Amino acid sequence: MVSNFAKPVENLSVTNAMKEWLNVTEKKVAKIVLELKKLFPEARTELNFSTIFQLVIAVVLSAQSTDRQVNKVTEKLFLLVKEPKDLLDLGEEELSRQIRSLGLYRSKAKNLIKLAKILETEYQGQVPDSFSDLIKLPGIGPKTAEVILGVGFNKPSFPVDTHVFRVARRLGLSKAKTPTGVSLDLKKIFPHRYWLDLHHRFIFFGRKICKAKKPNCAICPFMEFCHKEELNV
Repeated sequence: MVSNFAKPVENLSVTNAMKEWLNVTEKKVAKIVLELKKLFPEARTELNFSTIFQLVIAVVLSAQSTDRQVNKVTEKLFLLVKEPKDLLDLGEEELSRQIRSLGLYRSKAKNLIKLAKILETEYQGQVPDSFSDLIKLPGIGPKTAEVILGVGFNKPSFPVDTHVFRVARRLGLSKAKTPTGVSLDLKKIFPHRYWLDLHHRFIFFGRKICKAKKPNCAICPFMEFCHKEELNV
């Protein structure tokens, strides 16, 4: 039977230096997938939304803010705003007032109003479902676009936030120094059907076990793969 997991790194399109350093094998990939599923079987986005446009708003607002902070703000905002035209009716001033408890709220409000105008005029009020279109929108970067594609449209994506970035490097899954680079490496290693679930599970693992400071190594099932000390990450 052919394995469902990624082939060893020798069969992936990565540099020779990464092949030697990463030592990614089917056994390692399988263990990471299975152990994370056991630890966090229900891992999913913690942002609340009911429409894809609300997801866009929530993800834009989440920059330098926690999901809990965003949900507190959107609980009232989303009673008024479900689609781009609703946000335009609300206006930048009122939007700024409603999200002022979040960091960078003025620039977020400005970007969201610009984004809503573009969606109304160029996309018939719909959120586009392609990466190239999404990253053209104000306030949408590569990670945000990947989240929207995966969570909103159920398309294969592997967004990399600070937790995914740290965990991937500590587990020897990437040596890249940017989130985009780490995302590309992870996509080469794991079959696409696992990408979004692993994104959420890496986040939970990073928040609860493989923390930036004082990681709980005593309960980590991946100590044999850990590169934390040598990388100082």
